[in-house]
Amino acid sequence: MRIAVTGAHGFVGGAVCRAAAEAGWAVHALTRADWDLCEGPLTDAPEADAVVHAAAAVGDWGAPGPVWRANLTGTRNVAASFPGARLVHVSTASVYDPFRPTVLARETEAPVRRYLTPYAASKAAAEHALRDRPDTVVLRPHAVYGPGDRTLLPRLLSAVRGRSLWLPGDGKALQSLTHIRNLTTAALLACDRATAPGTYNVADADAVPVGDALRELLAARGVPVRLRTVPGTVASAAATTAETVWRMAKRAEPPRITRYAISHLAMERTLALGAARRGLGFHPEPTSFHGARSW
Repeated sequence: MRIAVTGAHGFVGGAVCRAAAEAGWAVHALTRADWDLCEGPLTDAPEADAVVHAAAAVGDWGAPGPVWRANLTGTRNVAASFPGARLVHVSTASVYDPFRPTVLARETEAPVRRYLTPYAASKAAAEHALRDRPDTVVLRPHAVYGPGDRTLLPRLLSAVRGRSLWLPGDGKALQSLTHIRNLTTAALLACDRATAPGTYNVADADAVPVGDALRELLAARGVPVRLRTVPGTVASAAATTAETVWRMAKRAEPPRITRYAISHLAMERTLALGAARRGLGFHPEPTSFHGARSW
């Protein structure tokens, strides 16, 4: 198997490259130094049976223009660069409705009309742009974590104050998390043309209460904390105020709490995995923070 991987220096792209190499596949690792995918199709694209598109602008803060160029224009250029290859597009469960709980969501429940961030809206638009492309697989992970995570874990650690972590909601909202190992497994399965094209949720085997997951992860990191909760409505009002102040001040860094973060912590976010089990032969492992001290 010959595959190309965009975003090869990133968390997901790098993990896919390593997993494919361990499987004995030929890997073309594409980074920003090789190709700015926002500038147009790759003129000398390598021969590939499949391309895993993992490059993306990720986050819930910042100017919308660069996010849309990376996530929508970039995706179109990747598709144009590899017209004969199986395209595995790493999307996100953020394309589901952020304004209500996601309860064992099926793939047909997204995209929706309104989103809280350019990230979610642009990823939904990228999925739409690929809807008529043949031989395409769209993967929707949620809260990807594990070795190499540069987004969720650093943000979580920065939110700890003393020995306390404030959490919107009651800490009992169920969450489908996605260990990077489960995501790379799904991505490699999706590269095989024997599997069915389509859109698939990707997550760990079972959902976990968000409070329990955070306590376990931080304990595995050697960071004992007391979880303190605040009503979701109060947290949402505070986040709205903070976002307004931050935008008026034109601050580049995000506020400590955002409406997007609250929508993923205070409400259930669980994914149905039946389609991935049937279409990809995906058999996920359970949520695990083993080895988190070294992440």
